[in-house]
Amino acid sequence: MQYDPIKRTLGRVFNRSTGLRKLFYRLLDLLLLRAWHMHRALRKAFSHIGHDRPSILDAGAGFGQYTYWMWKRLPASNIMAVDVKQEQVEDCNMFFSRLKADGVRFEVADLTAFERQEAFDLALSVDVMEHIEDDTGVFRNICLSLKPGGILLISTPSDQGGSDADDETDESFIGEHVRNGYNRQEIIDKLNQAGFSKVDARYTYGVPGNISWKLSMKYPILMLGASRWFFILLPFYYLIAFPIACILNWMDLSMNHEKGTGLLVKAWK
Repeated sequence: MQYDPIKRTLGRVFNRSTGLRKLFYRLLDLLLLRAWHMHRALRKAFSHIGHDRPSILDAGAGFGQYTYWMWKRLPASNIMAVDVKQEQVEDCNMFFSRLKADGVRFEVADLTAFERQEAFDLALSVDVMEHIEDDTGVFRNICLSLKPGGILLISTPSDQGGSDADDETDESFIGEHVRNGYNRQEIIDKLNQAGFSKVDARYTYGVPGNISWKLSMKYPILMLGASRWFFILLPFYYLIAFPIACILNWMDLSMNHEKGTGLLVKAWK
């Protein structure tokens, strides 16, 4: 499944006004389990930083929903959000300029070549590393770009079916993935080798989270991939699926998982 065409279609629908864009961000925050886990991790990271003017790197910002979430909570922060897609960056800069978010800027950048020596207190990378072949180079660049004591947060699929693939020979559900997921110890080792002094990696998307992902994301994506006419049916579908997905997301957030299809990784420089 090629996800980018569907993302572009969603962008065209919700970019028609500032209000629709904010609604889109809110829906992503509620539907996406990774957002639930990442928001909790970000709150803890903000507390660790200990001041309200941190410098933050959103490495692979996509639609910009995490940049928006952070800016709303720390409006005095300086946030650099980077992405490889020129169209996405221009769109996000236009939206945030309308919000008069002077401390937020989006730039086109390739993370395999991006480095800002000791510039950031915090970096996050959400559903990005599974798209990049040279992940060790990116980890090294981000480590160099963090200040001493800085934190990196990563959300990525695990190798336990995180890309809806049972093993490395299976095709990822998302066609743009270059790997089907990370082994927990593998990503810890890579981050340690990149220069991080401490790494904690925990499974997300246990049994309830995996069911939620199928209800809230996989099945709608498959429908939209089959025909754009399913946009008409989506509101009715989510009237049923949304409350169930929220309950499952809450359950996943509340549990410690011995295994799961996602990984939430925290690394300290």
